[in-house]
Amino acid sequence: MSDPEDFVVLGRITSPFGIQGWVKVYSFTDPMDGIFQHKKWSLWKDDKPLGEFDVAKGKKHGKGLVARLKVITDRNGAEELCGCEVRMSKDSLPELEEGDYYWHQLEGLTVFTTENVNLGSVDYLLETGANDVLVVKATPESVDDAERLIPYLVDQVVKEVNLSDGTMLVDWDPDF
Repeated sequence: MSDPEDFVVLGRITSPFGIQGWVKVYSFTDPMDGIFQHKKWSLWKDDKPLGEFDVAKGKKHGKGLVARLKVITDRNGAEELCGCEVRMSKDSLPELEEGDYYWHQLEGLTVFTTENVNLGSVDYLLETGANDVLVVKATPESVDDAERLIPYLVDQVVKEVNLSDGTMLVDWDPDF
């Protein structure tokens, strides 16, 4: 059986669109229509895989996205997919340039200041428009029990990311 930890969520099917099997899609990719670069979607519901679905068509529609999957030909089929997550195997993700990371790679990293103070671990990231923000939650080993919002500004705030050690070095005052 597939392990949910081996997959990353690219988006979610939100509702049917029309009567010919189209669905509305909320994408977590940047740009949002980047989800259509993947022609085969692994659909999951309640952390259980439903199977692989070929994307017949996908396009922007208004401020959102719509898609039609090859085997879904009517509204009833589209309704059954509502709430499904569109996932992709982490092994299938395109390689990034050195120094670039997927968000899922940063989640769980232990965050240390340049003075070697443990601030906790990265719980998730927020997209704010100006820059991404790390949400760092306290751990039993951290200096205190504070949750911190740290801007993900490479070289300015984030000094080093070490995926193999599971750590991130930041220039950040623990009192913030």
